[in-house]
Amino acid sequence: MIPPSKLHGKRALVTAGAQGLGLAISEALLAAGCDVFVHYNSSGDAAATLAKRAAELGRTFGSAAADLTSPAGCTEIVAAASATLGGLDILINNAGSLVARHALEDIDDAFWTQVTALNVDSMMRVTRAAAPHLTAAGRTRGGASIVNLSSLAGRKGGHPGSLAYATAKGAVLTFTRALAAELGPRGIRVNALAPGLILGTAFHATHTSDEAARATIASLPLGRAGNPADIARAAVYLASEFDGFITGATLDINGGAWCG
Repeated sequence: MIPPSKLHGKRALVTAGAQGLGLAISEALLAAGCDVFVHYNSSGDAAATLAKRAAELGRTFGSAAADLTSPAGCTEIVAAASATLGGLDILINNAGSLVARHALEDIDDAFWTQVTALNVDSMMRVTRAAAPHLTAAGRTRGGASIVNLSSLAGRKGGHPGSLAYATAKGAVLTFTRALAAELGPRGIRVNALAPGLILGTAFHATHTSDEAARATIASLPLGRAGNPADIARAAVYLASEFDGFITGATLDINGGAWCG
């Protein structure tokens, strides 16, 4: 774990930060010393629990619900976060979903648009709205950091039925590299995480069968699935790179499934 002093007082916005991987990341950022604002869709109770934890730690905390597939929702959540925290040093773009498994023949335009809007368009819009705040931090507070959540599917193409999702998550990786080049001169570093099989989340409980999970685990060099803490540690590490030399990189967290 990064020493708490490294991130103490840094201001972080986490999208979809009250469930699954986002919840683990929010908790880890609070523990590392950050003030945190959490976006959520339907996880209001979990956000309230996070608020209590933040109060115990003496951190500033805020949360709000928003539909990030809406342009207005993206700008509103960033405005609320920056107002609550007094600016932004860190952005964790975690919102996204596979939505459903469909083969090419079953994908209609509406479904393709839905997956793209949730995984790519929302990330661009939130980042665009946050850029002025991150730029200010980059110039006056020692740097700023963006961490984008992609997926092993964006590397390998995913399991059957994940064509739309894998394409979107591959776009996140390209977005990360291009954005790192564009925002680097402003003191903003941009990196990505590409998780593999991470059990203990609603995502895999919904979209991965027990049989598929067992088969994947049997193929992994490390012989186990990941857990949300594996991702949270990596997110905290990359978030701490507001003053570092890592940008445009993807950290693969998959137990050895992808060694590219």
